[in-house]
Amino acid sequence: MSIHHTVVWLDHREAKVFHFDADNISETDVHALATPAHLHNRAAVSGRREEDSHYYHEVAASLAASAEVLVVGPSTAKLELIRHIHRHDQALEPRIVGIETVDHPTDGQLVAYAKKYFRAADRLR
Repeated sequence: MSIHHTVVWLDHREAKVFHFDADNISETDVHALATPAHLHNRAAVSGRREEDSHYYHEVAASLAASAEVLVVGPSTAKLELIRHIHRHDQALEPRIVGIETVDHPTDGQLVAYAKKYFRAADRLR
């Protein structure tokens, strides 16, 4: 089954994925194996985190059936996801239609934001 619109909000600990159309919304949650507080290695010394490949792979897998994906979040995790997709899931890359900085909205606010975003993007096509 192909899903037309998807929004994924993510930080380094969790991702909330909403697939929706005019009538239906479904949600998937993906959680990282280790939270930033548990990363005690050279990344902590340099101030950089190492990519959690399993986490980003799971997020990318949850987007596989999506025709168009909006990626949002408050931190650099959204950019790390895009880099992961570029390296490992290239078939998904052209379906990423936007990357936006969004703080911590409620689920309802996130879906409303995505619907507004896709409505505007659809008008431009």
